[in-house]
Amino acid sequence: MSTQAPTTELTDIAALESNLSEPTPHLVEMFKRLRGDVLIMGVAGKMGPTLARMARRACDLAGTPRRVIGVARFSNPQAAHELEANGVETARGNLLDPAFLDSLPDAPLIVYAAGMKFGSTGNEPLTWATNTHLPSLICRRYPNSRIVAFSTGNVYGVVPSTRQSLEADVLNPVGEYAMSCLGRERIFQYFAQAHATPVAILRLNYATELRYGVIVDLARKIWTGEAVDVTMGYANVIWQTDANAIALSLLEHTASPASIFNIAGAEVFRVRDVCGRLGELLDRPANIVGSEAPDALLSQGQKASQLVGAPRVDLEQIMKWTAEWIRRDGATLGKPTHFEVRNGKF
Repeated sequence: MSTQAPTTELTDIAALESNLSEPTPHLVEMFKRLRGDVLIMGVAGKMGPTLARMARRACDLAGTPRRVIGVARFSNPQAAHELEANGVETARGNLLDPAFLDSLPDAPLIVYAAGMKFGSTGNEPLTWATNTHLPSLICRRYPNSRIVAFSTGNVYGVVPSTRQSLEADVLNPVGEYAMSCLGRERIFQYFAQAHATPVAILRLNYATELRYGVIVDLARKIWTGEAVDVTMGYANVIWQTDANAIALSLLEHTASPASIFNIAGAEVFRVRDVCGRLGELLDRPANIVGSEAPDALLSQGQKASQLVGAPRVDLEQIMKWTAEWIRRDGATLGKPTHFEVRNGKF
């Protein structure tokens, strides 16, 4: 992957989405090698639209004609219209409906981004159906496709703040969301072995952009004078452009048995220190409460970086972009990450 960072002038949503969907040279070259259409399951989530646009742009630059198709219920029809305006086809329906799933076109390249996190507490049956039953339906429908499947670093549980979770670590999920995500992984692993389906499981934490993410959560609290509880005192984040590029590039590293990769930022940061820097950038004092626990949800992404390249946008740049966005009253999704949650209840 090239070390050249994506475009840096983020003055409005159009510029932001162009940045978030800007493919790397490595990704373009990969699409010259891999053949066939790309199907993105759960495309209407926070990462899906820019990931789909990045795939479309990379395929076009590679000169390899193919369809890029995004699948979701599209409760907001505008999301489908915007994808279609950028060359991404859409298929609208409930993936848990076997008839709808059967109606989807064949595709040798699958990105599985469907899942349920927020609202999982109190709606546990749907959480488990979405996170564990649906993967089995996908694997039965596409046994011969390459599948990259998003999971989460929550499956590790907290680790001492002096270290980061590695792919071979013993898993310790806390709460039904994290347990159901481990269930999702086990289903993909089963079918990777039983049907020789090439799979890569991607444990992500935490992708961030200017409308959503850990840094946005902290910056908005500082801007509005809210208290920032630093009990979850450490984190690592990855700029969403980098997360998208790494995830798509790992289509080339699917395997049977399933391969597993962390997708995470290179820098572990102390939340208190980041709040201090954001306070400087925003000219507002950070109202810190609490004290740091000795452990946190932390992952190391070096394994994936060694294969497809390291993240190109560092933490300082993310903080500068975020502070400027908040200063200009830039649009946000209004959906806190709840990264500070320690009991697994989302």
